[in-house]
Amino acid sequence: MNIIFYFFAILCGVANSIQSGVNAELRKSINNPIYTAIFSFSIGLISLLLITPLFKEPFPSLASLKSIAWWKWTGGLLGAFFVTTVILSIQRVGSANMLALIVAGQLITAMTLDHFGLLGFKIHPISVWRIIGGIVTVIGVYLIVKN
Repeated sequence: MNIIFYFFAILCGVANSIQSGVNAELRKSINNPIYTAIFSFSIGLISLLLITPLFKEPFPSLASLKSIAWWKWTGGLLGAFFVTTVILSIQRVGSANMLALIVAGQLITAMTLDHFGLLGFKIHPISVWRIIGGIVTVIGVYLIVKN
């Protein structure tokens, strides 16, 4: 196992917490959750365009883009749903509550995807330890949200 990927996963959690607060503050300034999400994604797009040359990957051909199944394009839709929902909810729900609920939803979904090998994931069957871990996580979420 390459430890750097675990480190990056932790950094994603850090970035997600900070991004949620930053976007919520941007919403206060703009006073519109949809425009806030548009600006957030636009800055993300510009950032990606700026770092694209570092990866030196060729742009996919039009034929290969046309052959991609429709559902594989829904990642941006799911991202827009996620960011907009966080922008609308986080200041009412609270940062820790919001992120705990997100983690609970992610974990339950991820365990299901892993168990069945859906969306190209390697199969990791549900085990007693995974179920216990999921239950402990959900209990933790409950305790965080309860206060």
